[in-house]
Amino acid sequence: MIKKQAQGDIFKSEHQHVAFAVNTEGVNDAGFAGLVARRHWPDLVLTGPQTIGAVLRKSKAGKTYHAIVCHSLSAGGWKEAPKAIQNGLDTIETKDGETIGVVLMGAGPIGLMQGADVNAILEAMRASKNEVTVYSL
Repeated sequence: MIKKQAQGDIFKSEHQHVAFAVNTEGVNDAGFAGLVARRHWPDLVLTGPQTIGAVLRKSKAGKTYHAIVCHSLSAGGWKEAPKAIQNGLDTIETKDGETIGVVLMGAGPIGLMQGADVNAILEAMRASKNEVTVYSL
């Protein structure tokens, strides 16, 4: 469920869990995934092929990053994203009252060009069993 929406630097937030989108091709050098790779998780740039719905995790600098494989770089590659995002968020184990920081997936230039349905993605975040704070740039 969405607890609130926020703007700001999620890297400097109080959230111990940060969730974001990555692609099935395993090439994550752009967008927010690229930022995570450059700052905390270099191996994320080239993970190799991944399956929709998989969640890759890395703990670093007091945070656990959850890379939800939710889209492909091909045309129409975001059609399964809402379900993958909800399921991915639901796999994150949090302490009572803990909120997950989530980057608004699909809202960047690449997602929008590839037809990401940001409203459906927000609905998927609302439907998650975990509380999330959605960050937009």
